[in-house]
Amino acid sequence: MLNFTDITLRRGPRVLVEGLSWTVYAGQRAGITGRNGTGKSSLLEMVRGELAPDQGELNLPADLVIAYVRQDTPALACSALDYVLDGDAEWREVSGALTQAEADGAGERIAALHEHMHRIDGYTTPARAARLLNGLGFSSGDESRAVATFSGGWRMRLNLAQALMCRSDLLLLDEPTNHLDLDAVVWVQDWLTSYAGTLLVISHDRDFLDAVTTHILHLERGGARAYTGNYSSSEKQRAEQMQQQAAQFAAQQRKVAHVQSFIDRFRAKASKARQAQSRVKQLEKMQLVAPAHWDTPFDFSFAEPARLPAPLLQMEKLSAGYDGQAVLSGVNLTLAPGDRVALLGRNGAGKSTLMRTLAGAQPALGGHQFRDRHLTVGYFAQHQLDSLHLDDSPMGHMERLRKQLGRDAREQEMRDYLGGFDFHGDRVFEAIAPFSGGEKARLALALLVWQKPNLLLLDEPTNHLDLDMRHALEVALQGFEGAVVMVSHDRHLLSSCADQLLVIGQGRCAAFDGDLDDYARMLRERSRDDVVSESAGPGRVSARDQRRAAADRRAALKPLRDELKRCEREMERLEAALAKLDDALADPALYQEQPERAATLMREQGGLRKQLEVAEADWLEAAEALEQASRDD
Repeated sequence: MLNFTDITLRRGPRVLVEGLSWTVYAGQRAGITGRNGTGKSSLLEMVRGELAPDQGELNLPADLVIAYVRQDTPALACSALDYVLDGDAEWREVSGALTQAEADGAGERIAALHEHMHRIDGYTTPARAARLLNGLGFSSGDESRAVATFSGGWRMRLNLAQALMCRSDLLLLDEPTNHLDLDAVVWVQDWLTSYAGTLLVISHDRDFLDAVTTHILHLERGGARAYTGNYSSSEKQRAEQMQQQAAQFAAQQRKVAHVQSFIDRFRAKASKARQAQSRVKQLEKMQLVAPAHWDTPFDFSFAEPARLPAPLLQMEKLSAGYDGQAVLSGVNLTLAPGDRVALLGRNGAGKSTLMRTLAGAQPALGGHQFRDRHLTVGYFAQHQLDSLHLDDSPMGHMERLRKQLGRDAREQEMRDYLGGFDFHGDRVFEAIAPFSGGEKARLALALLVWQKPNLLLLDEPTNHLDLDMRHALEVALQGFEGAVVMVSHDRHLLSSCADQLLVIGQGRCAAFDGDLDDYARMLRERSRDDVVSESAGPGRVSARDQRRAAADRRAALKPLRDELKRCEREMERLEAALAKLDDALADPALYQEQPERAATLMREQGGLRKQLEVAEADWLEAAEALEQASRDD
C-alpha cells in the first residue's frame, strides 16, 4: 500500500527524519509516535502530497482514496448533517445525479442510479452520518444547526466526522482525540477498530494507541524504528533494547526506582485499593516501561504542601452554573489529602463548571461550601495557555510568580527548576509567543507545580503534551500528597492516578461503581441501545430489553465486587492493627521494663502478618475472578 524508501525530511536546516524505509500494507493500523518536533505531522503531510521528501521516494497506489481531518472549517451556512455528508463524495455524486435524472424523467438512468445507490448502501447514508454526530457528542437537533454556529472545538469534531464519513482506502489522523471528551474517545476507538481501510494515526494517548493500532513507527533523534504490535508492545521492545546498552543502565534505574517507590507505598495501603483491578496493572506496567523513558528531558515532582488539613473542602447540596441558571444541582463532595477523583461525562455536561466552582473561579448558586483556611488550589484550566503572557519569557513568568507568592528563590534555583520541564540555557529568557503548544503547556504546568498546592484541579492537562511529558506528569502526580480532581480523555492517566470516578450528567454528580473498563462497557451498551432503537423491527431485541440484560450482567458481577471490597476492608483493618503494634514495639523501654508484654506483642504481630498474607491472597483471587468475569461478559 505505502512504501517509504530511504526517506529524508528536513524543515529548514534541521533534519527531522533520515533514512526512513518502511512499508505499510493494506488493512494495517499504524501509530506514529515520538516527541513533539520529531516530524510526525510532516510524514502525514508527505503522504497527502503537501510535502515532498528531500531524499528518497514514497510510492502509493494512484487510485488511493485518502481521508484526513481538515484543520480549518469555514463559517458555512449549511447544516452540520450536510457538512458531514459531504465526506461521502460517491454518495453525493450519485444522490445529485439521481435528483437530476428524476427531474429529467430519465427512467433507465433512474433505475441505474438506484442500483448504484443500493450497491453502496446509500439509502442508510444519512442515518450513518447522524450516528457519527451522535457518537462524537453532538446532541439531538445539532445536526440541523448551521456549521457557522458551532465553536472551534465542535467544528473540529465536524471535520473528524466528515473524514470518518469518507469511503476511504487510507485514513490519516493527527491527534484525533485532542478535542474529544472520554465518551467520544471510546466511541472513536471502537469505530477505528472496525475500519476496513489502512490507518495512520498520530497520538500521545497510549490507551487509545493500544486499542486501535497493529503497528508502531517511533521517531527519535532523526531516526525511525518500526515495531509490530500496539504501543505497549513497542514500548516494551524499546525498553528491552535500551536495557542492553550498559551506558544507559544507571539513568534507567533511577527512573525505575522512582516509580517502584510509589508502587511500594501504594501496596502498603489497603485504603488505596479502590479501582485496584486496573490500578495495580497500570503501576506494574509502569515499572516495565520506565526504561523506555530513561532519556526523558522532564524531571520534576510536586513539593510537599505547607499544610495538609483534612478535609480540604466540602460541598453539600451545591448548585453550580452561570447567570443564575444551574448546570449541576445537589452536588455532595468531600476532598481530603490523598484523594484522587476523576470527573467523567460528555462535553457540556458540567465538568468544567464544577471545576471552576471548586477552584473558586465562579461562585456557587446554592448549597453549602466549607473551605479550610489553609486550602491552596492549583488550577489548570482547559484554556490555561490563554493566561500566559506571550511577550514574556519562562523566567519572567517565574519571577512574577515568585513575587506574588513572596518566595525567596535565587535565579539559578528557578533555572534549575525550569530545566526539569526541558527549558534550558537561553531558552528561559526567550519570549514564549513562538513556543509550540506543548512548550506553553509545559510552562503552565511548571508554574502550577511551583505554587505547592494542596488541591490540584486539572482540566484536560495533557492536551499538547507528548508521551514523555505525560509519563513524567503521571509519576509526579502519584507522589503528590494533596488531593487531585481531574478531567481528562487520557485513560492511562486516569487509571494510573484516579481512585474515585464521578459521572457528571443530566444535571447531577454521582459516584460510578466500577473502573474505566466498566465505564467504557456502559458507553458501548448505551450506544448499542441507540442503534437498536433506530432500527427496531420484527424479531429485533428492543432497547428496553438490552438495558435489562445489561442490568442483569452488572447484577451478576455485584457479588464479586462485594467480595473484593470485603477483602479490602479486612486488609485495612489488619494493617491498622499492625501499625499500632509496630508503634508499640518501636519503644526500646518496652523490652527492658515489660519483656513479657513485648513477647506477647511480637506473637500478636506475627499472627497478624500471617492473617494479612491470607487476606492479600483472598484479595488477589477476588480481583482475578472479577477480571475474568468482566472479560467473559
